[in-house]
Amino acid sequence: MSKRDYYEVLGVTRTATEVEIKRAYRTQAVKHHPDKNPGDHTAEEKFKECAEAYAVLSDSQKRAAYDRFGHSAAGAGAGFDPGFSNIEDIFDMFGFGDMFGGRGGARSTVQRGSDLRYDLEISLEEAATGKEQKLRIPRLEVCDECDGKGAEKGTSAENCITCAGSGQTRYQQGFFSVMRTCPNCSGRGQIIRTPCKKCSGNGRVEKEKTLDLKIPAGVETGSRLRVSGEGEAGPNGGPSGDLFVVLHVKDHETFERQGANLYSAVPVTFAQAALGAEIKVKTLDGEEDLKVPAGTQTGTIFRIRSQGMPALGGRGKGDLFVAVTLITPKTLTKEQRKLLEQLAEVEDTEFSDESFIEKVRNIFG
Repeated sequence: MSKRDYYEVLGVTRTATEVEIKRAYRTQAVKHHPDKNPGDHTAEEKFKECAEAYAVLSDSQKRAAYDRFGHSAAGAGAGFDPGFSNIEDIFDMFGFGDMFGGRGGARSTVQRGSDLRYDLEISLEEAATGKEQKLRIPRLEVCDECDGKGAEKGTSAENCITCAGSGQTRYQQGFFSVMRTCPNCSGRGQIIRTPCKKCSGNGRVEKEKTLDLKIPAGVETGSRLRVSGEGEAGPNGGPSGDLFVVLHVKDHETFERQGANLYSAVPVTFAQAALGAEIKVKTLDGEEDLKVPAGTQTGTIFRIRSQGMPALGGRGKGDLFVAVTLITPKTLTKEQRKLLEQLAEVEDTEFSDESFIEKVRNIFG
């Protein structure tokens, strides 16, 4: 059976660029790869055919010879090694090079330690002023008995004879070679004959550390504070991870928070709302005087500047918004009733205020 034209095999024109040839080969190789088509002899043959075509067309000299003389060109396809001269070539082509630690070297078994999360609840007042908080963090730390090596003092780890210290072994799967984690050393590349008694050969032990955390003013629920290097120690001497403290601000009995602003409600009597008054309003810092003008309606909102929450980074403060709520007494003294009856005799009960009518319409939709 005669060989197909290499350009036809890859599905490109004879003027295709190197980039187009490489892209076409990737597409065909993935499609016909034996691992994707187990037991399919036809797919395996097509995969070999694609690889052979690419081996010729990706080489400028072989391609020039093939363009002039076709398959009869000396060296065009001759001596083709379907496994490639270096198996990492095909891994690089498919973007797997980093998975195996790069060419020509053993994969590093040093790993970064895990990040830790700590959830901390604070009050609104603490969020407003900031605070220093002590945290007790359980985590894996480097074993001080073996300095993280995992071997008993006076002994040392040995290179794994199965993988020669690389942590990987190569397996042949039919036409294709793959790299796998060494089963003898579990990818560490070393064997510990005499494990450290304190850490059982892990190189890390669980301890509890107390940290001083500075919480800045202005934080809110969901704010994350990152403490670099205070996570778990990395395996095999790797760097430590980070600690992330996630803050949760408790609900307040008086204030509702929206960003840097605070909202609250204050009760006033009918006389105070009708005649006007100066009342005390609670803030996070204490009390503030608020002047209620005569004729103030229930639901009126007053703004007290710079009595809200501080912005993170010290960029000013939000405001406090206070809604006035008219309080109707449930019980009256004889004198109060008498005065209110006198008021009822003279007060106007005809309401023509358009704003009031509009409010009623809004209430009932």
